[in-house]
Amino acid sequence: MLHHMRTIINASWRYGNKCIVRQFGFSQTYSQLKGRDLLTLKNYSAEEIKYLLWVAADLKYRIKEKGEYLPLLQGKSLAMIFEKRSTRTRLSTETGFALLGGHPSFLTTQDIHLGVNESLKDTARVLSGMTDAVLARVYHQSDLEVLAEEASIPIVNGLSDDYHPIQILADYLTIQEHYGHLKGLTISWIGDGNNVLHSIMMSAAKFGMHLHIATPKGYEPNSSLTEAAKQFSKECGTKLLMTNDPLEAANGANVLVTDTWVSMGQEEEKKKRLLDFKGYQITMKTAKLAAPNWIFLHCLPRKPEEVDDEVFYCPKSLVFQEAENRKWTIMGVMVSLLTDYSPQLLRPTF
Repeated sequence: MLHHMRTIINASWRYGNKCIVRQFGFSQTYSQLKGRDLLTLKNYSAEEIKYLLWVAADLKYRIKEKGEYLPLLQGKSLAMIFEKRSTRTRLSTETGFALLGGHPSFLTTQDIHLGVNESLKDTARVLSGMTDAVLARVYHQSDLEVLAEEASIPIVNGLSDDYHPIQILADYLTIQEHYGHLKGLTISWIGDGNNVLHSIMMSAAKFGMHLHIATPKGYEPNSSLTEAAKQFSKECGTKLLMTNDPLEAANGANVLVTDTWVSMGQEEEKKKRLLDFKGYQITMKTAKLAAPNWIFLHCLPRKPEEVDDEVFYCPKSLVFQEAENRKWTIMGVMVSLLTDYSPQLLRPTF
């Protein structure tokens, strides 16, 4: 966005993003995020991501557990632009923004055609004059980048073909709630090298988490993002394993994760994909190779070929807690980008 306003609370940030896990393991400092865009977690530091999760945990505790009413977004409006259908992203954003006193407005492709009837540049400037933030669920990451460049308000990525950052925040909050920390855990991704995986790759090492990735040949994650993930892993002293063997990826994992094999826009490839992903279904056979305390995550909607019922509905499956946390994390993002709110809850251990 134009004229980004960001206050850096700790001078250590002047020295870059390297090995942040070690530098800030017990620090209570954080960056003020008001006015920032959230297009990808790649350019968010460990402390900035932790702060988003801290605010989310704080709001969940104060509103859900204590029953407080917090009109932190009263007088604020949000434009929700959705080129792709959605259940969890739409519902979590609408209910979460309204719960905080704000007014969300939902726009589909029937209401607004990005870059068709009006240029992205003009759309960004119109939205900047009418709303306080935009959450966009689009096909092309480049559309988000143009919106962010031209808008004077925060732009949030609700999903693109390249990234799904708000989903991964919900995953991390769920993992932290279960284990009490993130550092040292191993995430095993078994499935397609898609946007959800890309967001994990751009952030896991910053928490000191190890990452195992298993994809069929030809379905590997983006090569440039793979190189970036390798660099993050090197800087933060974590392990990154990439393989075509799902059982190798599952070995010793604390968190087993998968996603759809056929994303929106890939429907014509369904028959081929189902053949290519044969052997990638997560079952108890897969889980037996994981750590004894393993958990399972899936961003939903789920198909049985991706994970069988025995795993999906077992007590170790936290998929519905994960889905609920979509609301609290998007609320945390909006409060962080639009207000000067400081969490009252003691900072969680990450």
